[in-house]
Amino acid sequence: MDKYKGILDHIARYVELSDDEIEQFTSILKTTRIKKRQFIIQPGFVSEYRNYIVEGSVRVFYLDDLGKEHTVIIAIEDWFFTDFYSYLNRTPAEYYAEALEDSVILQMKYDDVEDLCSRIHSLCQYFRLFTERSMSYSYKRTISNISQTSEEKYWDYVNKYPQIANRVPQYVLASYLGISPESISRIRSRT
Repeated sequence: MDKYKGILDHIARYVELSDDEIEQFTSILKTTRIKKRQFIIQPGFVSEYRNYIVEGSVRVFYLDDLGKEHTVIIAIEDWFFTDFYSYLNRTPAEYYAEALEDSVILQMKYDDVEDLCSRIHSLCQYFRLFTERSMSYSYKRTISNISQTSEEKYWDYVNKYPQIANRVPQYVLASYLGISPESISRIRSRT
């Protein structure tokens, strides 16, 4: 079970699973290795998996009508990612998910998760609690994008996630924050 320690620890932050429930859960996990710059999700295809990062980093982004990239998720170890709208509604994805580093992920098929959740109440509760927490952070991010200056957004992110800010390319961080890479350079030069 050592190879599943990270995700099982993540679940244990929310709920307790019996040994049998852990065995059932780990039986649906698929370990996948991804090379840097490899796409895991692409528009037009249903996002079949909820993905948990064991090692590495991934960004989820979309291209606007002018071809400009807009990063909506930067994820590292112990984080989940997918095109959640596609995954939950079984519709074609609108986002790309790209490995920023060579990565190892655990993948859970939608149908397998739904089946387990119908049988294991605590696992259903875990996904509900985790989703609610993710939604609350999403709302908070929306408000900060509306109300904060570029400098405030940058420093808030760097202070909250220094392990990410120092690890991902500047253009990815800029895209996530909705500012230009040049703005980040200016902000950094003032310190």
